[in-house]
Amino acid sequence: MSTVVRSLSEQVFEIVREQIITGALAGNTAIRQDALAADLGVSKIPLREALARLEQEGLLISRTNRGYAVLPMSAAEADDIFALRANIEPMAAAYAATVANDEDRAIALSAFEQLDTAAGTLLTEVTVRNRLFHTALVRPGRRILTTQMVERLAVLAERYVYAHLRPAGRGDRAHVEHRQLLDAWLARDSALLTTLLTAHIQSSLADLHAQFAIMHE
Repeated sequence: MSTVVRSLSEQVFEIVREQIITGALAGNTAIRQDALAADLGVSKIPLREALARLEQEGLLISRTNRGYAVLPMSAAEADDIFALRANIEPMAAAYAATVANDEDRAIALSAFEQLDTAAGTLLTEVTVRNRLFHTALVRPGRRILTTQMVERLAVLAERYVYAHLRPAGRGDRAHVEHRQLLDAWLARDSALLTTLLTAHIQSSLADLHAQFAIMHE
C-alpha cells in the first residue's frame, strides 16, 4: 500500500473513530461506504482499510452482506472492560512504578501535564490524553504482554471514558484522582497506588452504571 493511501486511511480512521467515541455515530448505525467515501473525499481503498482497523478495535461489527455497523455500547461490555482493567492495570502500574527509570518518570509526568492542559478543551482530546496517561504508568514495567493488554483495554474503554466524563464535575474529580495516582506512582508506593487505581477504575464503572440506568428509564 502506498504512503499516500496509508496516510488517507489513517485520516479516515481518526475521523470515524472520533465520531463513534463522541456518539455522533450511534450504536447500530450502518456505515454507508459510498456516502462516507464521498463525504471524506477518498476512494474505497483507504476507507476499507480504516473500517477494518475500527472493527479490530471493537468499534465496528461486520455483518454478512450488510457491511459495517457501529457496535453499540452496553453495560455488559463496560463491566467486562473495566473488570479486566481493575484486575490487570493496578498491579501492572504498581510494578512499573518500582522499576521506572528517570526517563520513564519524566514521560509519566509529561503525560499528566498534557492531560491537565487538555482539561477544559475538547473532551475527545481529554479522552485521548487520559488513555496516554494511564498507559504511561504501565509501560515502564516492560512486560510486553501485560502492556499490550492494558493498551488494548484502554482503547476499548475510550468511548466509555468519554461518556463517563461528560457530566459536569466528573473532569474535576478525575483530575484530583489522576494527581493522586501520579504522586503515588512517583513515590513508588505500590500499595497506595494499587488501592487508588482500583478505586479509580471501579468508581468510573459505577458512574457508567448510573448513566446506563438513566438512559433505560
